[in-house]
Amino acid sequence: MANLVVEIKKTDEKVHFEAVSNSNPSIAIPFDYAPPLGNGQGFAGLEILLMGLAGCVSTTIVFVLGRLGKHIASFTASAEGIRRERPLSLEKIHLHLYIGSDDIEVADMENVIKQVEALSPVWQAVKNNVIVETTFELL
Repeated sequence: MANLVVEIKKTDEKVHFEAVSNSNPSIAIPFDYAPPLGNGQGFAGLEILLMGLAGCVSTTIVFVLGRLGKHIASFTASAEGIRRERPLSLEKIHLHLYIGSDDIEVADMENVIKQVEALSPVWQAVKNNVIVETTFELL
């Protein structure tokens, strides 16, 4: 498996950057910061980290549930990062999942979340530095 490569390019006189990945070079993700440091025309790094965690966990959960033969009618996730000011970082992440399904039970989700903790590469990357709390609602 090849290593991941991303490139970040400064695009204005402040701190606006665009990031691309070697696997998707035609899709740029804007990075920026709120004024006065930036112009607020992109995502802050911690927002991208939250998106990465939520996306990675979500794809892993959908994969595991699919392997179990479970039907997913809808799936939404939200991630809230609780900031630490000194040093500026995340102290805790609350990841909340909303799953619409007729055949997924609470016990299924509890077991799947335990598996995902071990399978999700982004969760593995943050777990020793940030508390990740996961909750879910079956719809």
